[in-house]
Amino acid sequence: MSIKDLKVGCQTFTWEMLGKNWNGGPDDLLKAIAEGGYAGIEITDTMIGHYADTPNDFAASLKKHGLTLVSFAMGSKSGFTIKEEIANDLEVARRWIDFAANFSGALVSIGSATVVSEGPREAKFEIAAEFYNLAGELGKASGVDIAVHPSSHHNTLLFDRGDYDRIFSLIDRNLVGWVPDTGHILRGHEDIFDTLRTYQDRIRYLHLKDVDANGKWAMLGKGVCDTPAVIDIVAAAPRFNGWLVLEEESSIAATDPAAAVKLNRETMRSHGT
Repeated sequence: MSIKDLKVGCQTFTWEMLGKNWNGGPDDLLKAIAEGGYAGIEITDTMIGHYADTPNDFAASLKKHGLTLVSFAMGSKSGFTIKEEIANDLEVARRWIDFAANFSGALVSIGSATVVSEGPREAKFEIAAEFYNLAGELGKASGVDIAVHPSSHHNTLLFDRGDYDRIFSLIDRNLVGWVPDTGHILRGHEDIFDTLRTYQDRIRYLHLKDVDANGKWAMLGKGVCDTPAVIDIVAAAPRFNGWLVLEEESSIAATDPAAAVKLNRETMRSHGT
């Protein structure tokens, strides 16, 4: 896929970082993202707001703002690592899969397995993989691609290369894809290019973020991420759908999310997208 065919979307977690200081709603997000120059949006279960049960209304608002739904991102307080919660988590996954099915090409991105209870770490990989695979089966039945999004946040189970190798050995590549996140990979291990190449066939779309040499979040282009090299690898992935989703978590974004994501979009234009 050539760089001219790539599309750029924005993840709403940048606003979610504000917590109680965010008083807006999903339409405010759509407006800011559209005005920032983006073509698509990845919205989270936390930020979907009053559109949660009205996908047709959300579709109308997306059209009004000239945006495409790239993906719907979901998480769980279970961290997807508590066996007794698998059935409940699958019901939630089914809800969002049904929502995403209303949008052509939209995926459901499932958050990182996270340690939220005592017990052997190895067993938690097996529980998470069981959930991911079952969610993948639900997605396949509904025509919605499912992808896992590892993170480097507190207590993540999917932090370093060994964690990636373990989870990918357990999840079915035909049922569950991968949303690599440059910032999270760089915080967990330095072999980002080898990781991307090793699991290239699992890539569905890309999260682009940046960090400095100490793993602290940085604005895109201000850290150590070699964005052009990453894009070259991802663009050659056989199931990559062409979407680069920018997600900003730096302290600058926490001060003014709309300005930060707009600046990131301008940075991507310098790379030809």
